[in-house]
Amino acid sequence: MKVSQQIELTIDGRNVRVPEGTTILQACRAQGIDTPTLCYLETLTPVNVCRVCVVEVEGSRALVPACSRVVEPRMAVHTDTERVRHSRRLVLELLASSVNLSLASADVHAYMERYGVKPERFGGGSAAESAAAAQPAKIDNELYVRDYSRCILCYKCVEACGADAQNTFAIAVAGRGFDTRISTESDCALPQSACVYCGNCIGVCPTGALMFKSEYDMRREGRWDESRQTVTDTICPYCGVGCTLELHVQDNRIVRVMSPMDHDITRGHLCIKGRFGWQFVHNR
Repeated sequence: MKVSQQIELTIDGRNVRVPEGTTILQACRAQGIDTPTLCYLETLTPVNVCRVCVVEVEGSRALVPACSRVVEPRMAVHTDTERVRHSRRLVLELLASSVNLSLASADVHAYMERYGVKPERFGGGSAAESAAAAQPAKIDNELYVRDYSRCILCYKCVEACGADAQNTFAIAVAGRGFDTRISTESDCALPQSACVYCGNCIGVCPTGALMFKSEYDMRREGRWDESRQTVTDTICPYCGVGCTLELHVQDNRIVRVMSPMDHDITRGHLCIKGRFGWQFVHNR
């Protein structure tokens, strides 16, 4: 059995030894260093688009993305210099000033607080005034809603729909510059696209741009209340694969279904039956 070579480097002045092939992000997390990420997920291929995880490497002209840069012998990494903090703050400010992050994950809001983000520095007002945030939600099916006014173009949904999980390739990145967007083929409606409604794009979205139709309707009616919800693990009843489901229940009704990212079988992914086929529970 081949034994991986150990690489020695320093992170914030600490001597560290990690296996060959380890990324800077993995090395940082192994040391308990909380490095922010938006486009990174353990189950997806790093795409280096958000640039929030950048760190300073001695000898490197530019800041490097920690999620994909592999450690090298005698590398000296700095994760919290003023240059790093300024870059992360600027990226978060640009995002928060251009799209609606009100439903973003708790991690995103924690990053914004940590780096003192002030999105009003750009555009002179709130994200609601931007062209990106002004676009209406796409409601063309009964299972999930696409609200691209909340999209930060992290590409996680594209990766989950593609070779990393579903291999459906129903969505991709379209356009250039300010017109860059996530789109179906020829921008057709979801029912006319290659989408198989697995909902894996919902499972990886960090901002609420992709959302269960049930959750969207409840939020619009003012009935969505996560403080009243419970989460129960169970096994999907549809086939013998054994996918674990996380049932989010409010007022004794299932309101959405997710799956744990660290599960050996699902790795956070499900099919249409596991993700959306739970309405029969309420038909008594």
